[in-house]
Amino acid sequence: MDLDELCDRVERVAQGYSRRFGVEQDDDWHILKLSEEVGELTQAYLMRIGKARDKGLTDAEIEANFAGEVADVIGQALLIARRFGVDVVPALERKWLVWES
Repeated sequence: MDLDELCDRVERVAQGYSRRFGVEQDDDWHILKLSEEVGELTQAYLMRIGKARDKGLTDAEIEANFAGEVADVIGQALLIARRFGVDVVPALERKWLVWES
């Protein structure tokens, strides 16, 4: 699957979320939702390194939760990119990949 197809699929899921929960995905929602997801990733990371309570989860569950939160952050970042017209690949090439050489 290429990045555009991934973005299409993520956006369809987000639209379903909006319909199901009656959430308007305006500009503020996109940025605030990313902040929420980063907070959840931080919590999952703290659990992963033993600096937060494990809530009775097994090590495998903690790892799966961490991976899921990474996916949430990436998914939300893709939604923001699409919302604001950012072409992710050229943006990454300019911001990150320029430092490869």
